[in-house]
Amino acid sequence: MMDVKDINSYAPRAQAKEFESKEYKVFEMFRKDWAVVTAGTPDKFNSCVVAWGSLGTIWTVPGKKTGSTVTVYIYPTRYTNEVLQHSEKFTVSFFPKTLRKQVFVLGSQSGRDTDKVNESGLTPKVINGAVTYEEATFTFVCRKICQLPIKKEDIAQDIRDYYAANPQGYPVDENGDYHPHWIFMGEIIATDGKL
Repeated sequence: MMDVKDINSYAPRAQAKEFESKEYKVFEMFRKDWAVVTAGTPDKFNSCVVAWGSLGTIWTVPGKKTGSTVTVYIYPTRYTNEVLQHSEKFTVSFFPKTLRKQVFVLGSQSGRDTDKVNESGLTPKVINGAVTYEEATFTFVCRKICQLPIKKEDIAQDIRDYYAANPQGYPVDENGDYHPHWIFMGEIIATDGKL
């Protein structure tokens, strides 16, 4: 049987990245600070506001990957969901409260039929091939590593009841049925700015 010292020498840890040593107020970041998810390419991208997200670790590779991730949850009728399903990278950005009006435009209009980025007055910029905004105070740049829809039968009854009771927030399809959010997990490959 190996002792702890032997295990540590057998499976070296991946080099910690600078962002991993910082302290984040995860619950406030997503719930209070209006995260903006942007997906697509520098030529064609879309953004939306999300309040559901998390930071964590999964699929670590000893000596190679720390497994640091951002997970966001996006409703299936959102155009950003469609764009993100076909994207390799995405960003999760946070903005100062003084820009709430501009950020609100990204969350209240569809990029499917409007140029909401231009209307918001925010300035897109590219980091590692992914799009964020000059005005963002902090951005996680992510390589998408997993995407999947949440199935109704896999969620608790009180959550199902919540979706069903809020058709204005969770639009129904042509059959009058709602669909739960999609999960998008991204490996953090870079960060920009300070929290």
